[in-house]
Amino acid sequence: MVKKDNKSDFITDALNKRKSEHRFRSLSDLDAGLSSVNIRFEGDEYINFSSNDYLGLSSHPELIKRSNEFAVKFGVGSGASRLVTGNLNIHTGLEEKLARIFQSEAAILFNSGFQANTSILPALADRNSLILADKKIHNSLIQGALLSRATFKRFEHNSYDGLEELIKNTDRVRYNRIWIVSETVFSMDGDRNDIDRLIEISEKYNALLYSDDAHAVGVLGEKGLGLNYGKEGVDISLGTFGKAFGSFGAFALCSKEMKDYLINFAGGFIYSTSLPPNVIGAIDAALDLIPEMDQERTQLMNNVEYARAEIQKLGFDTAASDSQIIPVIIGDEQETIELSNQLKEKGLWVSSIRPPTVEKDASRLRITLSVKHTKEHLGKLLKELADWKRK
Repeated sequence: MVKKDNKSDFITDALNKRKSEHRFRSLSDLDAGLSSVNIRFEGDEYINFSSNDYLGLSSHPELIKRSNEFAVKFGVGSGASRLVTGNLNIHTGLEEKLARIFQSEAAILFNSGFQANTSILPALADRNSLILADKKIHNSLIQGALLSRATFKRFEHNSYDGLEELIKNTDRVRYNRIWIVSETVFSMDGDRNDIDRLIEISEKYNALLYSDDAHAVGVLGEKGLGLNYGKEGVDISLGTFGKAFGSFGAFALCSKEMKDYLINFAGGFIYSTSLPPNVIGAIDAALDLIPEMDQERTQLMNNVEYARAEIQKLGFDTAASDSQIIPVIIGDEQETIELSNQLKEKGLWVSSIRPPTVEKDASRLRITLSVKHTKEHLGKLLKELADWKRK
């Protein structure tokens, strides 16, 4: 009798391979957060340098208050997708408020940034379309492009000449439409795109532009409304509520006609239960606060510039970071893990980022700063990085 292989051997083999490459990931069960920058793990407290809660709004009293108010009034679940009975007036009201504040024709809510990007692109492109994307776009955008079945080509990171070359060499007759896809702030390197140049190229070649503003909204741009704000020519501007907004969910800014199209063709929107009322309440409160937080944004960016300059003085590579995301590129996976663990032993929570999230030999610490970090917090981080560098 022929011995059959265990049908789940592929799982064991894949996990063992990840472990041998120092790329295995596991979950850490954190206790309740003490604040926006302090967390507890297995009884010990840490200064958190790995959160996207840039403005510290996740624990803001007004967000908690309004979240509770909406839950009391509307319950803790919407009960259905928005095309069934899950479209409460608070969902429509928030979309109208977003459109008004961001000066967009329309806004449409999604349940997460990942859901939005993997739902919108397949709705807007098909097997007869062409998607031209920056090589460093977020995985959610990559997945959305692949799900669309469109021809998918990448241009070198922030290479606008390279993008133009791709378009010039394209047989336009083959495609029903061309989408250019990029991010205003790239999540792993912390650098920015040139949104004005992308708009110029998209208009020159009659292409559509999808610009993910997730890490800029709340932090950068006029009144913290992102780097797409006020720019004519961005067909889809994607923002999230799980970062500077301190809550959960996502939104797309677009034309009214585009919104109607997404309501009818974006599967992730059509077939998902809508965001719960307490989350809508928290977002609503954050939307009131963020445009008035210029002082906090100035403080945050002052801390960012100080920390980045000091980290560079220690001899670390911070890539082309120009935002609250500061990569500390180490290169080797095991060395990166060891540094992250050493910092953890000193009470600093700084996550290691390894392939396949970043390219080979580009493993790094990804430091993200919040307005709630103090000079003392930064001083401790810099001291420990300096100690490690001296070893």
